[in-house]
Amino acid sequence: MKENSIPKATVKRLPLYYRYLRILNSAGKTKVSSTELSEAIQVDSATIRRDFSYFGELGKRGYGYDVEDLMNFFGKILNDDQLTNVALVGVGNLGSALLKFKFHQSNSIRVSCAFDVKEDIVGRIVDGIPVYPLDSMKEQIKLQQIEIAILTIPAEQGQAVVDQLVEAGIKGILNFTSARLSAPDNIIIQSVDLTNELQTLIYFLHHGNDEK
Repeated sequence: MKENSIPKATVKRLPLYYRYLRILNSAGKTKVSSTELSEAIQVDSATIRRDFSYFGELGKRGYGYDVEDLMNFFGKILNDDQLTNVALVGVGNLGSALLKFKFHQSNSIRVSCAFDVKEDIVGRIVDGIPVYPLDSMKEQIKLQQIEIAILTIPAEQGQAVVDQLVEAGIKGILNFTSARLSAPDNIIIQSVDLTNELQTLIYFLHHGNDEK
C-alpha cells in the first residue's frame, strides 16, 4: 500500500471508522458489514467498501469485517498506539476551548504545552496545560520533541509564527486562522476556517435542494 495513493477524502473518514469500530468492540460485537457501518456513520456502503479497498483485503464478501482486527488495523494506521504530544499556540477563546476539550475521542493525542503573549496567562497552568511565553516556543518544542502544533492566533500573526514553528522542527500544523499560510513542502498545513464551514452549511441549507 502506498500512502500517497490514498485519497484525502478517504483519510479524513478513517478516524470516523476507527471511532465507531471501538464502540462496537466495547459492546462485544465481533462482526460488522459495510451496510451496518453505513447506517451507523451515515457514509454510503459503496464508499466504505472503496475506502477499505485501498488497504487490501480487509474482509470477505458475504462474511463482513472482523471488528477487532479492523479496529486494530486502523488504530495502527492512525498511530493510536503511540502518544502524540501537540503544542497549542494562542490561548484565547478558541484556544481555551481546545484545552478543555482534551481530545476525548482519542487517548493518543495530548496537548502538552501552550504558548501566548498575554502576561495574565503566561506562567499559569490552564486545564492542566502549562502556558509558556511565545518567545520560548522554539526552545520548548525542541525540548519536548513536539512535531504538531495548533494555531489559534490572530491571522496577521500567523505566518511569522509558522516560520518559527518550522525552525523549531514542527512537521504538521492545524491552522484555525483565516490566513493563507506557507511553509516548506515537507510541512503539512491543514486549515480549518470555521466561517467558511458555516457559510457552506448555510448555502446547503438554503440551496441544497436546488441541485437535486
